[in-house]
Amino acid sequence: MLKINCFVILVFVGVQINFSQSVHIKGKVESNVDVENIHVINKTAQTFTITNRKGAFEIPVSLHDTIVFSSIQQKSKSVIIDESMILFKTLRVTLEEQINELDEVTVGRVLTGNLLSDVKNVEGDPPINFYDVGIPGYTGKIATQSERRMNEATTGSNGQKLKWYSPLTGSIPLNPILNAISGRTKQLKNQVKLEEKDELMQSIKGRLSKDFFVSNPLDEALKMDFFYFCADDENFIKRCKNQTDFNILTFLRMKYNQYLENLNKPTD
Repeated sequence: MLKINCFVILVFVGVQINFSQSVHIKGKVESNVDVENIHVINKTAQTFTITNRKGAFEIPVSLHDTIVFSSIQQKSKSVIIDESMILFKTLRVTLEEQINELDEVTVGRVLTGNLLSDVKNVEGDPPINFYDVGIPGYTGKIATQSERRMNEATTGSNGQKLKWYSPLTGSIPLNPILNAISGRTKQLKNQVKLEEKDELMQSIKGRLSKDFFVSNPLDEALKMDFFYFCADDENFIKRCKNQTDFNILTFLRMKYNQYLENLNKPTD
């Protein structure tokens, strides 16, 4: 009888120790819409990950940790880790689709569904683009003012070209040479780079700041300063441009630790 009681006690203690330690659980998110790149945040332990294209994820947890699931397409959901999740090391979550309903607005004339009648009631001429008149047109990204200025400085295509004529090479634009000597080209390149950094930073801030600060708390007055701190990193564009949310969040977490260290440094 004593041996049985000792065995039960040892099993109980072993289970309690296991529950008190951090374990890696594997989970899966189910939803009617896309389940890839859903943010899985351990709010208690301040760790995070994202789901893969099948909705699967893995994250370290302890008993009673709060796990937050968040994405643009689904409603946020919080789950508290219990004993069964720790024991079986699994977690399955179903998220509801986020539906943003807008008030009904009637613009212009109301169409009846009768094609002949509706055509007669529609006013205005259809827009004409370069395809309609058979001429080529540019459909790529519109260059910024700084990018246009840099192009002019490096190619001389600004409508007022200075040229040097050589009987061997013909006409050569002088603008690129003069701008390079004066330092204007370098200045314009730096301006384009700064604009690229700022645009990328604002995009990351708009998409990820809410979820990031759930597990990495920071005073509201310091949040904007933190993102400028991240953008000042020489590897900011390399680490964040065209990268997955997981890679960007990992970079932000690294910069977050550096930012806190700077805040806590004693001032002279």
